[in-house]
Amino acid sequence: MLELVVPEFRAGERLDRFLAAAQADLSRSRLQSLIREGRVLVNGKIARASLRLHDGDQVRVELPPERIVKLAAEDIPLSILYEDESILVVDKPAGMVVHPGAGVASGTLVHALLHRDPRIAAVGGAGRPGIVHRLDRDTSGLLVVARTARAYRALVDAIKNRDVKRRYLALVWGGPRPAEGSVEGAIGRDPRHRQRMAVVRRGGKPARTRWRVAERFGWCTALDVALETGRTHQIRVHLAHLGHPVVGDRTYGGRARMPLRLTAAERSLAEELLDRLPRQALHASELEFAHPIRGVRLHFEAPLPLDIAGALSWLRGLGQPRRGRTAT
Repeated sequence: MLELVVPEFRAGERLDRFLAAAQADLSRSRLQSLIREGRVLVNGKIARASLRLHDGDQVRVELPPERIVKLAAEDIPLSILYEDESILVVDKPAGMVVHPGAGVASGTLVHALLHRDPRIAAVGGAGRPGIVHRLDRDTSGLLVVARTARAYRALVDAIKNRDVKRRYLALVWGGPRPAEGSVEGAIGRDPRHRQRMAVVRRGGKPARTRWRVAERFGWCTALDVALETGRTHQIRVHLAHLGHPVVGDRTYGGRARMPLRLTAAERSLAEELLDRLPRQALHASELEFAHPIRGVRLHFEAPLPLDIAGALSWLRGLGQPRRGRTAT
């Protein structure tokens, strides 16, 4: 139960905005759900989100019992780049799933986090405690994790407001002709393959991805990629839509759709590149955000994992690459 009294200086404000600002434990989406469920009362009556409040109004939020999801802590090593009482910044390896889901009940980042700090179990959503954003199983790199409810809410809001900067290194087939550009297209379920996402005309969520050439290797290219939104599989979907799928991506064509006009020698090299990269060549290399409690800007960089670094070194050894901005 949460009980609040509207102060004079907040009179005239909408109920949903008042609640979002008056407490630090519940996210805006959670508050909206509670209001829709009739669990928010003003002066004893169920209220709408748009209700304008008056000085002295009594606001009560009835919190239902939390669904308990029992997750066992597992002693799995983690690469921690930063930690304090509010957050952790993790360099996730390729192959690790972020949280339990369909067909994955153990060995996830969440299980490892619970071993490191059992208090995270009470933070955020059931089944994915502490998780404010995700990386695909076969994408490596940086994630920020919340250790407190206050930090969780602040980080979720920062991502929603596009105040978290995320940069990736992607190795793609072929190469965009300009040195930089962007892809803009709503992302939703692929109507023909429901297990995949796609750029869709109707029903999707707006998405925008910026890219810049880092190095050209002729039949493949290293790109610096920046997310302006954070949709499911966004980079992989947008780059495939652009005609340059991520090398090694089994879902969006990266293991099949090589450039069409390859010589026999180049096709042999492309096959060898796939042998060197058993997963999609996508790495979350940089992360920047305001600390959820102190407000200071934090910036982190994760070195390339051995498989991508080795593939780039091998490509450079084939001949002098034409550089845009050097991938390191």
